[in-house]
Amino acid sequence: MTTAQRATRVLATVLAGLALLGGTLWGSDDHFPFGPFRMYAGVNPPNEPAPDPRLEGTDAHGATVALGERETGMRRAEIEGQQDLFVADPGRLREVVEAYRRRNPDAAPLVEVRYVMRWHEIRTSRPTGQWRDEVLARWQVVQP
Repeated sequence: MTTAQRATRVLATVLAGLALLGGTLWGSDDHFPFGPFRMYAGVNPPNEPAPDPRLEGTDAHGATVALGERETGMRRAEIEGQQDLFVADPGRLREVVEAYRRRNPDAAPLVEVRYVMRWHEIRTSRPTGQWRDEVLARWQVVQP
């Protein structure tokens, strides 16, 4: 290997190291792989409820409809990443309704969409089987 090739490799290694260090100190999940990937980095305390966010709707017949990836084409991570936006502006749930309509054209129309946090009760790091739901955002569908 020539001196120039070694210098190029050393420079690339130093630059990659600096990018990793900078991402670790100031980055977010969006900067992965140079930023921290915090999705699974946290641990819930042993006696605090574990959050399980989800979207659900009510159709024109009054039935509750799960609005997961199969129904909307939207991945769970995409939905969770927008949680604060849905809470601040529930009208953004309109995007979920539109995605549901595209994938389920023959289904009964939705009349309401909710962003729900299900809190699973945990005792000594074990689920108790009990849970409670908290509606974080609710949007009444405006029919076209």
